[in-house]
Amino acid sequence: MTAAALLPVSLSIPVADGRPVPGTWQGIYLYEHRNAPHRRCIAAHLG
Repeated sequence: MTAAALLPVSLSIPVADGRPVPGTWQGIYLYEHRNAPHRRCIAAHLG
């Protein structure tokens, strides 16, 4: 699928005081590229 090849599958977000701190022009967007339901897994690595 072309969309999956063009968009990243992982993201690093800086966090301060328990809240995300994106840059001035940064945002977080979630896209679904499937036509049928699918089970998803989201993993968070805090270190």
